[in-house]
Amino acid sequence: MLQVNPNINPPRKLLFNAYLLMFIVHTAQTGVGIAGLPRVVFLQSENDAWISVLITGAVVTMVLFIMDKTLKQFESADLYSIHEYLYGKWGGKLANSVISIYLLSGYFIIMKDYTEMVQEWIFPTLPTWIFTLMLSFLAFYAVSGGIRVVVGICLLSLILSIWITFIIAVPLQYMDYSHLLPIWNHSFKQILMGTFKTSLSIVGYEMLMFVYPFVQNKEKVFRYSMIGNLYSTLLFALVTFVSIGFFSATGLKRTIWPVLSMFKIVRIPNLERFEFIAVSFWMLIILPNICLYLWSASRGIKNVFGITGRKSLYIALLIAWLGTLFLKERIFNNLASDYVGYAGFALFFVYPFLLYTMVKLKTIWKKKRSA
Repeated sequence: MLQVNPNINPPRKLLFNAYLLMFIVHTAQTGVGIAGLPRVVFLQSENDAWISVLITGAVVTMVLFIMDKTLKQFESADLYSIHEYLYGKWGGKLANSVISIYLLSGYFIIMKDYTEMVQEWIFPTLPTWIFTLMLSFLAFYAVSGGIRVVVGICLLSLILSIWITFIIAVPLQYMDYSHLLPIWNHSFKQILMGTFKTSLSIVGYEMLMFVYPFVQNKEKVFRYSMIGNLYSTLLFALVTFVSIGFFSATGLKRTIWPVLSMFKIVRIPNLERFEFIAVSFWMLIILPNICLYLWSASRGIKNVFGITGRKSLYIALLIAWLGTLFLKERIFNNLASDYVGYAGFALFFVYPFLLYTMVKLKTIWKKKRSA
């Protein structure tokens, strides 16, 4: 195994078991994006959208495999320290700056999208800055507790919000299955465009490259990461499948959050608007997202500027919160989401294969040089 500088050897009390990666990967992938995913994919591959989602899940499994192979080359390293090994001190800091900006942007977009969801469905007059400030305090409280607290939130979030998954059984009864036929009547290019659009919503699995040094039994990393991704893929495919059958083609194209819109038909005695509960509970779904992105981004800032973890956390929180004050219009928010999505595709769908190749080449070169 390779020794990198700085080598990360966290104290034993900060380590966690590899099986928890199932919850980390799944909760990192499932956030605000799943509420609007069926429409986004349907615009590209229409009734074959669910096939695009399944293909994306298979591609993510391959990416997780190559990430695991790369990380196993080192004794205890995350993406930041691998960059320093490959590119040297200043080249590494430049690469880590790019990754940190992406992660901080991801944190910002999730927070902004959820704020928009709350304003749209529950509190239309709620000022953005107040709600994002509350989310920032919540994220700060969790992340300042360290990685084990963040992992605990991932586990708790899944347990407390899993009941929402079963609500999909209600719209399932009203599906028109003819909307799904004929199967695979779109070109391969259209299916792949749907795959590309899904990839923008299913990112989050890249957290593996940041939490890896804190995993106790590293030989099981790929197995549990794959299980987490499999569950996310099946869930994403299910909501897409049901949405296609539930809405008309025109209706689905016009509905921004089809998953939440389907909840409108759920009726509970003494409760007229079930979607109010769904949007409120969505906080539990996005909380691990914002915590993982904030934790990873603050570690990147700490690496680049050589400051303490607490200071880097303050900087990350302040930048993201100030961003919500200036990016108010929906059109700018959508543009920012698209650009962050494209960056995520380049950095964590394409780059891991390049990274693995470079690590292998540098290892061979160092062995030949020392021989």
